Amino acid sequence: MRHDGRVVDVTEERFGELVEEALADVPPDLARLMDNVAVFVEDDPPEEGLLGLYEGTPLTERTEWYAGSLPDRITLYRGPICAVCDDEEDVRDEVYTTVVHEIAHHFGIDDDRLDALGW
Repeated sequence: MRHDGRVVDVTEERFGELVEEALADVPPDLARLMDNVAVFVEDDPPEEGLLGLYEGTPLTERTEWYAGSLPDRITLYRGPICAVCDDEEDVRDEVYTTVVHEIAHHFGIDDDRLDALGW
């Protein structure tokens, strides 16, 4: 393990590319339904144990008051994702899983349902 806690080191630029690839792999019919959401990458999460975080109002909870709101935010955390991976292929897989997980929250799917679905 590296001194910074990462098993594999993926540069910020490469990690961003992996996030873009994961987003491009989201089925087009689903991607079209995503509304007012932005995706970010940060090195470290606000609390331990997070690989990604969805912040916002899920589509299932939006009403007329939502109009004009700032975009929802999906953040992927490079440090923790790299720390649980052995190589870049593992990082690619974990980025995809985390992207799907956070997009599911955007659609109003909670962690219990994601677990039941195998995510």
